[in-house]
Amino acid sequence: MEWRDQGALLSVRKHGETSVIIEVFTAEHGRHAGVVRGGVSRKIAPILQPGSQLDLMWRARLEEHIGSFTVEPVRARAAGIMGDRDALAALNAITALLSFALPEREAHPQLYARSVAMLDLLSETPAWPVAYLQWELAVLEELGYGLDLTACAVTGAPDDLSYVSPRSGRAVSAEGAGEWADKLLPLPQELLGVVTGDLAGIADGLRTTGYFLTHSLAHAQGDKPLPEARARLVDRLSRR
Repeated sequence: MEWRDQGALLSVRKHGETSVIIEVFTAEHGRHAGVVRGGVSRKIAPILQPGSQLDLMWRARLEEHIGSFTVEPVRARAAGIMGDRDALAALNAITALLSFALPEREAHPQLYARSVAMLDLLSETPAWPVAYLQWELAVLEELGYGLDLTACAVTGAPDDLSYVSPRSGRAVSAEGAGEWADKLLPLPQELLGVVTGDLAGIADGLRTTGYFLTHSLAHAQGDKPLPEARARLVDRLSRR
């Protein structure tokens, strides 16, 4: 059994004395693990940084085996943002969340394309936190927990959307919320993809996506805690 594809490196862990096991996210083969022989060597180890884009060849005797990877570098991302601790925290959050959320060996080509674009964006614009919020929404949507932020769940109107219902994941206007407003989640403009430069809006948006990542996605996986890398990113962006 063998295949060739490109993928973003999600994680690396040591395997034996000289090898490592890597997890990658590819367009056609989803989240996939495999052994890299000699992965701790001076030649290969610098290539195996989370977030890096790799050309991959996977081989195994049987499809259900973990198999082994041959890797070639395509693009290193961490090096380009090493001086930006917020962007580096975002890269770690993205790779950790994908490793946490994705079913093994299940293709998600649209989310793959969105994730690769998000990783590239970290070094291209300081407005990436808004795109990151949109990316978390895309993860929820792709895995069956999407939010409906198009119109008020109470009035049906598309205007003055200010909250998200924690029960239904639907938007609620200020008028529709009424006396229940303090029980709803915030819906800042940043969650709708608007760049305002308001850091409080970013924090509010992360609070809302975090709620559904925890109570929907993580709950479906046996209430496993979300990766610490996401919590570190939220903390950094909340203190900016």
